[in-house]
Amino acid sequence: MMDVSGKRKEKWRLALAVTGAALVIFLALGIFVYKAVAEGGPHLPIYSVETDEKKVAITVNCAWGDADIPELLELFDEYNVEATFFILGQWAEKYPDSTRAIAEAGHEIGSHSNTHPNMVGIGEGRIREELSRSSEHIERACGIKPVLFRAPSGSYDNQLIDVAAKLGYQTIQWDVDSRDWQDPTSEEMADSVLSAVGPGSILLFHSGAKNTPDALALILQELSNQGYQFVKVSDLIYQEEYSIDSAGRQVSLAKKSAAG
Repeated sequence: MMDVSGKRKEKWRLALAVTGAALVIFLALGIFVYKAVAEGGPHLPIYSVETDEKKVAITVNCAWGDADIPELLELFDEYNVEATFFILGQWAEKYPDSTRAIAEAGHEIGSHSNTHPNMVGIGEGRIREELSRSSEHIERACGIKPVLFRAPSGSYDNQLIDVAAKLGYQTIQWDVDSRDWQDPTSEEMADSVLSAVGPGSILLFHSGAKNTPDALALILQELSNQGYQFVKVSDLIYQEEYSIDSAGRQVSLAKKSAAG
């Protein structure tokens, strides 16, 4: 018969075995949804990606009109751009034909919430509602269930990042803002973007902005001349074994380990 001490040892061995198995599963799945900068620090979205390859992601927030969508799609086709469109649920509901055209052209579709509220401090229930309603409208319009999310106005807190992750979303920010919402001229916009872009950048534009198509034509031409590739966000970011530094730059842990 096992004595009390023996039982304790057996329980301890079992606990260690369970913990070890859980750790192996966790690492095997590569679940690195985010990494806090420090314990209790901010939970960050991805602003850009550390890479030696000349790849960037062109992203378009869809919350205003859709009149320029045909022009944007034609431009992207001309320059072999695989873009990512972050679409408001209400926009998809109002413009299902444009949403479907974006999907049929082979571009990626992410969620930009349903009604574009400030999602900081609004409570988990409201966050869940915004994301689920957005997904419903997008799926109804084009049959795609988004797995990427961009916060309205880029405003986020730990709770928003965490709840989005629980719902299966990776939150994406940007490191190059075209500021097309301020209506700069196409030349001003192009100069600003080109001075800031680099390998792994995520560029922000909006549908319905006055000079965006003309500026994009200049930007895409110049970046093409420099040898850049235009890829979807999901093809730019690392899907597993990564960390996010204090600037929101995603770093591959596997590459870091191999290099060091």
